[in-house]
Parts: sequence; C-alpha cells; structure tokens
Amino acid sequence: MIAGTRIDESSLHYRGWRVVLACFMMAFFMFGFGLYGQGVYLAELQRAHGWPGTLVSAASTFSFLLTSVLVIFTDDLLARIGLRALILCGLSALGASTVLLALMQTPWQLYLAYALMSVGWTGMGTVVIATVLNSWFEQRRGLALSLAFNGATCGGIILVPLLLSLSGSIGFRSAMLAATLAMMVLVLPVVVTFIGWPAGTLPSSGGRAPGAAAPVHSRKALLANAAFWTMVLPIAIALLAQMGFIIHQVAFLEPLIGRASAGLAVTIMAAMAIVGRLLLGLFVDRLDPRLACAASMTSQAAALLVALQSTSPTVLLACCAVYGFSIGNMITFPPLIIQREIGSSAFAAAMGLGTSISGIVSAFGPGIVGLVRSFTGNYTTAFALCVGLDLVAAGVVLWRPGKRAEVAAS
Repeated sequence: MIAGTRIDESSLHYRGWRVVLACFMMAFFMFGFGLYGQGVYLAELQRAHGWPGTLVSAASTFSFLLTSVLVIFTDDLLARIGLRALILCGLSALGASTVLLALMQTPWQLYLAYALMSVGWTGMGTVVIATVLNSWFEQRRGLALSLAFNGATCGGIILVPLLLSLSGSIGFRSAMLAATLAMMVLVLPVVVTFIGWPAGTLPSSGGRAPGAAAPVHSRKALLANAAFWTMVLPIAIALLAQMGFIIHQVAFLEPLIGRASAGLAVTIMAAMAIVGRLLLGLFVDRLDPRLACAASMTSQAAALLVALQSTSPTVLLACCAVYGFSIGNMITFPPLIIQREIGSSAFAAAMGLGTSISGIVSAFGPGIVGLVRSFTGNYTTAFALCVGLDLVAAGVVLWRPGKRAEVAAS
C-alpha cells in the first residue's frame, strides 16, 4: 500500500492519476450505458418491437437486483482472477450487452443482455473503481474518487444525447454498435496500460496488504459491525429518496413550469452534480466524511422542501441546482468512511456488501414515490416523505458507535 511512502500524490507524474483517467473512462461508459441509457432502450425497443414498457422496465429491475447480488463477491473475484482480468471481463460483458441490445429480436435476449450488463457492473462499477483508487491514494483519495466518479455523470450528459442523436440519423442498431466500438477503442487501451495495483500490495489477494484477512471472514464481521451499518443504512435511505426524486422530477416539474423548463432543470441538476463532486474532491480529504455526508443529505432535504412550497420557475430551478450539488457525492462518501473506520484489509468486502444493500434499498425509491403519488393524487406527500428520509439518514450517519472497527479475522 502507499501508506508509509513519501510519494507526492499531488504531482501529475504520479501514476495514480493515470489510474484515475482509466476509472473515469470506465465510469463514463458503465453509467452511460448501464444506467442513463436505459431510458433510451425503453423507448427504442418499444418502437422497434412493440414490446410493452413493463417488459423492458422489468428487465431493468432484474438487472439492478442481479447487480446488487453480484457485487457482494467483488473481493473474491479480485483475489481469484485479478484486477485487470475482472475489469476486462466486465468490459467484454458490457460490450456484449450493448451489441445484443442492438441486434435482439426476442424478449429472452433482452434479459440476457441485461444479465450481461450486471456482469459489466461487477467488473467496471463503483466497487472496483473505489477499491483500486483506495489502494493508490491516501492524502488525495477524495479528489481521486470525485474525479473518477464524475465520469458517471458525464456519461449521462454526453453519451445519452449522442445515442439519441445517432438513433435519429442512422438508426438505433447502428448507433449502439458505433457507441460500443467507441467504448472498446477508448477504454481497452487505458485499462491495459494504466490499471494495476501499486507496489506493496498482493495482487493475488485482491490488492490487500500482506497478512490481510480473507474476504469471507470480513463479510461475516461486517454484518455484526455497528459502524458499518451506521454508514450503509443512511446512504441506502438517502439514495432511496434521491432515486425517487430523480425518476419523478420531470413529472413533478412539467405541470408547474412546462416541458422545456423541466428538461432544463434536469440539465442543471446533472451539471451541478459535476460541480459538487469537483468541489467536494478539493476539500473532502480535510473534512470529516460523516459530517460532510450529513450536510449533503440535509441540503437535499432543504432543497426539496423549498421546491414543494413554490411554483416559481426560478426558485424551482435553483432548488434543482442545490439538490444536484449533492447527488454525485452519495457514492463518494462510502469509500471515504469505510477507509477511515473499517480499514484497507476489508475495503473491497465492505464496498461490495454496502453497495449491494444500498442498491437493493434504493431500487424501491421510484416505486414508493409513484405509489404514494397515486394514492394522494400529487407529489406533496411523496416528496415530503423523501425530505423526512433524508433528515433521518443525516441523523443516523452522524452516529459513531465504538472505535475503529477491526473486521479482519484474527
């Protein structure tokens, strides 16, 4: 590990920044295809095959739930096949998924494509990115994570409009094949060239330092670790509220400010997510991550509460900007808290298990908001529930039970 060395992490010559570039590219295409692009697939597959929206939506849910199961075993896969091989497997699976989405003819192929996408998430998603960057950075860890995870937001801002534009000009099939080829050309070289563990780690042990515990023991101990739960549960609750608002944002805003302004609100929120990550990255390494996390959750609650009280386009756009400022940071805080309170020996295990729990819980956010909205006839109660969840999460994440946890098996 880099702890104990005197490497200048702020230097552009430090190899870790090239690893950040590779992780940025991975996040760009993984989130672009695997998350933000799903709205494009829904529309295009309905148009091309006449499949009901429920069929494609169910496949999306299946993919997210399968991903939440597979990421639990990231630490085992890192130990068994190695970091670079796992990422290349994920890249190949994502590429196969997007090609199949372009060429599919029957519904069973849709589920196969989304299953392959889950394998892509396991090899190129949040857990792998956080784990490899955790091994390369100590003093500048927060900045490295923020820069890499900005690839996720950029994937939504750039790749999705590009897919829509290409689909309109050359067709959905050709657009997906061209974007897949671009992914392989851009990601494969940087992964092969830059990705690896720093000197002093054991690649055969998933990047852990010599003497670190096996992942199975770490996972067992994590489930009995109060510090782990006071990080995972509030993040999961906050992401549930966040996903609920993001999915229903346009439906909430359109009657109030019109379709064009609602679309502008989405763009502003995405842009502010990038700004928020960058600014947090500059300072988070000098901050208490739990306190910063609670502040982010509280700011989202405040923005949503003000939005519920206003019909002014200016105020609503400002609220979306404030809300977006903290969106991207919800996946930046967990690795920072885990490293400080649980340690490096069980980092990948804690990230995998925590991401799994958060993914399963947050998947219900859009459904819960939609259900409450159906019962009440408006979004007031539904988003008020999101405000309450954010405040509860902010309170729980500030609870620090016990001292630094030792989750490795003795």
